[in-house]
Amino acid sequence: MFQLKSKARIIMFMIALVCIFLFFSYQLPYYIHKPGHADPLNPVVAVEGGFESEGDMHLVTIQGGRATPFQYLMALMRDYYDILPVENVLPDDMTDQEYRELQLMMMEDSQESSKVVAYEAANQEIEIEYEGVYVVSVVEDMPAEGVLQPEDEIIKIDQQKINEAKDLIDYVTGKQAGDKIELTIRREDQTIEKEITLQALEQLDGQPGIGISLVTNRSVSVSPELQFSSGDIGGPSAGLMFSLEIYDQLTERDMTKGHQVAGTGEVDYQGNVGRIGGVDKKVVAADRAGCDIFFAPNENGRAGSNYEIAKKVANDIGTDMKIVPVDHFDEAVKYLENL
Repeated sequence: MFQLKSKARIIMFMIALVCIFLFFSYQLPYYIHKPGHADPLNPVVAVEGGFESEGDMHLVTIQGGRATPFQYLMALMRDYYDILPVENVLPDDMTDQEYRELQLMMMEDSQESSKVVAYEAANQEIEIEYEGVYVVSVVEDMPAEGVLQPEDEIIKIDQQKINEAKDLIDYVTGKQAGDKIELTIRREDQTIEKEITLQALEQLDGQPGIGISLVTNRSVSVSPELQFSSGDIGGPSAGLMFSLEIYDQLTERDMTKGHQVAGTGEVDYQGNVGRIGGVDKKVVAADRAGCDIFFAPNENGRAGSNYEIAKKVANDIGTDMKIVPVDHFDEAVKYLENL
């Protein structure tokens, strides 16, 4: 009888261990996004011979990953934690590793555009070489599905050379739904011709499209030299803050004037600041880091803009951090110059 009880206890103990292990490690079909960190950019961005500042520009991040049962329950009880179905985060048929690689690719593109914006604003030497336009993802049930694949390099459209993603987008939006286009692509060392019929897309407010996301591969040479050390941080949303940090190091005057400056927003090669996801979490992260100023994409005053969301969160958490709307890199520079 004693032996039976001992065996039962051992079995129950082992079951409990397995349950605890699964509770903390089993991956659910959900992602959790939560406030990350606001880290000074000085260790990340280094211009050769660059000027130092009394304050800091900050890179603000979101932390995200697959949910375990424990993390899922914790997220239910915390503010500014989002629980998202996997299909809302990962494009169709994309693995976690492929998604991670996509985020790192977007970070590299963000660094290139911020480099261009800052060096041109500071009247420094810069040279750009275009090295191809690549398909990042193909949207399900769109004209490109089954025709194009991620990592396809688009060389020409209707026999016209493509240098950057904007060339293709401008060409397609000048067409009509139902028109056919011919794409010349390079796939695994083969050059292929593909014909696609354009479709009016709801995501583009009825403009014609084929249902793909693109990235332009560019090689940007600058002088003085510039080094990025962003590690495994991914995504495109650091563009504005990268631009400001680079510009601050390139110019003799102290742009920060001793303030702790944070912000977010994609930036294109013309310096336009674009919408990003998770601005609520970034405001929380910047406030926790003690930042004084937070730049948020204004989206030309659109209702529900990143700026409006950031302003509401700032009020909700009672921060003294100033939320500043920006549509262009120059607006952020002007604001700092007028501090």
